Amino acid sequence: MSILPHRLKEAMSIRGIRATALAEATGLSKARISQYTHGVYSPNGDALCRLANALSVSEAWLLGKSDRMEPQLTILPEGLERVRYRPFPVLGDIACGAPLLAVEQMDEFISAPEDTDADFILVAKGDSMIDARIFDGDEVFIKHTDMVNNGEIAAVILDDEATLKKFFYYPEENRLVLQPANPKYDPMIYQDEDLNRVRIVGRAVSVLSKLN
Repeated sequence: MSILPHRLKEAMSIRGIRATALAEATGLSKARISQYTHGVYSPNGDALCRLANALSVSEAWLLGKSDRMEPQLTILPEGLERVRYRPFPVLGDIACGAPLLAVEQMDEFISAPEDTDADFILVAKGDSMIDARIFDGDEVFIKHTDMVNNGEIAAVILDDEATLKKFFYYPEENRLVLQPANPKYDPMIYQDEDLNRVRIVGRAVSVLSKLN
């Protein structure tokens, strides 16, 4: 049986942190914290790191791999600064191909450097943006905005479905073009009344890719 639920509750008791406060400190939901403390689920690497940081304990201790509760601090060379991280909510999947329904998953977070100029993350699906180095499964950091400049990559809602494409708007023609970054896909064109079907939700600012 995993020792993590016991040690997680022990650390919360020693630090005087309740589940609600721990959820706020880590960006995890209170329900997820409860699942961890009752052994229903085990935290992934990102969640484990956030729990350990919030409780000022080592990850190895939480996992039962060390008897040393306190984290071991690393002294950085002169001139280097420690990178600080914060959690970004993962709102769901976004299509890089045909539009895909964006299902909100607010109980999932991913940590990234705190100076990342983004508000949330969408997970790319499909291959229509590969020439922009956005691949299936990549985590795309999105800055919330309702307008982007021509040529920027926009997260767009189309009839309650979401897609990620290069954005081009031509006001003199009242025409919008959502351009894939893969020649095997045709552009998506909206004009006049069809523009009411399109809603911009953000601009892609960075991508976290996984090695295959």
